[in-house]
Amino acid sequence: MKLGSALVLVWLLIGVLAAGQRDYFSGDAANCAKVGTIAATIVAGPLNYLGVNPKVKCKLPKPST
Repeated sequence: MKLGSALVLVWLLIGVLAAGQRDYFSGDAANCAKVGTIAATIVAGPLNYLGVNPKVKCKLPKPST
């Protein structure tokens, strides 16, 4: 169990590193698409270095009046 936890942690840390290299943590305020793209990049982990470039597009519904 400890080996599996360590592998998951390393996987996610590599994803955080990839998101940082793509400057996803800097810039304007977060929105749905930006937060989703950061999360997808982190979950993709080392796959980012094999050409995976996850992007998330989302539109939130406008509140009804």
